[in-house]
Amino acid sequence: MNTPNRETRFSKKKRSKLRIVLYTLLTVFILFMGTAAYAYWNYKTALKSASTGTNTVSEPVEFNGVENNFGKINVLLLGIDSRGEKNSRTDTIMVAQYDQDTKKSKLVSIMRDSYVDIPGYDEKNRVNAAYSYGGPELLRKTLKENFDIDVQYYALIDFKGFAKVIDEVFPEGVQIDVEKKMSHGLGLTLQPGKQMLHGKELLGYVRFRYDAISDFGRIQRQQKVLQILSDKITSAAGIMKIPSMIGTVQPYIETNLPKSLLFSVATSFLGDKERNFETLRIPENNGFTNEKISINGELSDVLVLSPENLQKNTVALDRFLNN
Repeated sequence: MNTPNRETRFSKKKRSKLRIVLYTLLTVFILFMGTAAYAYWNYKTALKSASTGTNTVSEPVEFNGVENNFGKINVLLLGIDSRGEKNSRTDTIMVAQYDQDTKKSKLVSIMRDSYVDIPGYDEKNRVNAAYSYGGPELLRKTLKENFDIDVQYYALIDFKGFAKVIDEVFPEGVQIDVEKKMSHGLGLTLQPGKQMLHGKELLGYVRFRYDAISDFGRIQRQQKVLQILSDKITSAAGIMKIPSMIGTVQPYIETNLPKSLLFSVATSFLGDKERNFETLRIPENNGFTNEKISINGELSDVLVLSPENLQKNTVALDRFLNN
């Protein structure tokens, strides 16, 4: 009987570690984007309603992203927020970039109330309406048309995955300095100050938007939590907990990222001791105006981008991602 030599055992152990890390990377990128599985399942059902009448989260939907030749991987990160609504829209829209050459990670948060053109539709709407109309592919086209950015891949996660993974990997909770009392729209109350937040509480923290700065504060909290989770999960203690996380998170993630690419990124990511994220918000300060616009017969608060401001934000986005 052949006995595996030391090199073979080491190789298998290394591949196993990389497999854990690739799921970690995907989870770290999208863990904080609480979503509703109900909305996503309804969207998948609509795509298949004429044939089987069933739904599934295992098969990626159509996504025609364009690969770049500069060693940079761009991933469209989406969280869905329906909360029982008939037409689901994205609660969170982000573009995560990992540069395999420089080992730098960047994260762009797109304000969901940005008032933009949507390909194939006569009237402008919030950017998050694109997902409701045509899923990840139409949202990709919308970002391309308005901000001249294209992404190769997408990833989705639902809120159940967020809370379950937090409670599975960090049963003691995650320490967060809550900056103010938060309760409206959360179904719970968070008091100000440093405290350990569990899955449902942390989800509420990153989704809260009922204060003076609305979505702006929510995006700041998402980026803050992302860095904290990245530090915790990629620490020595965190990596030891990740195997238990994999089975929990898989049912709640959909992505078209090939495993071979994730293995490559995982190898590169492990060699980077910094693991910090550069962040950008679009639109930038002084790059939009707050206006009330009638959308589908209802007066809504939106972020209007004049042609000059649209160009300003497009340049800022290009400089941030391609510098």
